[in-house]
Amino acid sequence: MGVLFDYFSAASDEEAASVIDRVGGPGSQATITPPAEPRRGIFGRKRQPAAPATVTYQEAAIYDTVSGNGIDPVVQLGTLEELLTGRSFDDVMDDPRSGQALTDRDGGERLVLTLTEPLSTALATASDEALEQVAIPWSETEEFWNAADPALLADFLKDLAGLARRSKASGQELYCWVCV
Repeated sequence: MGVLFDYFSAASDEEAASVIDRVGGPGSQATITPPAEPRRGIFGRKRQPAAPATVTYQEAAIYDTVSGNGIDPVVQLGTLEELLTGRSFDDVMDDPRSGQALTDRDGGERLVLTLTEPLSTALATASDEALEQVAIPWSETEEFWNAADPALLADFLKDLAGLARRSKASGQELYCWVCV
């Protein structure tokens, strides 16, 4: 079983939280309608079967999204933020927006989490060369078991930095949709 991480930008926490039920994440218009609760028969003995969950497509905004390639928004991006900003990992974790769950479903199997402002700013202002340089020590952290490819991480960072730049230009914040 894998975990999907989609990073995206939205104008507000409420707007970001609204993508929780999208099948395929914030870059999709498909949503899940949960099944109805089973109903009791007239004497409470028989149960009528619940309607199954359905997938519907709505006219909804498709969010600017970057696939996380298995990179989690709390610990792994916390170490990235430490490398990019010089903030200690403890300070990053103490930030109220570091992985704050805006909403969840199915006991935490789907989440929408916040990212910190310092990380967003650092990404938006970093050059491609700086991102390539920071990808090397980041790939050597214990969160990657010293086995990550710095070139692949640099590509991800460039994509995420592009998202951060577009987000800043439009007055939006960064978030992460998580699905187990």
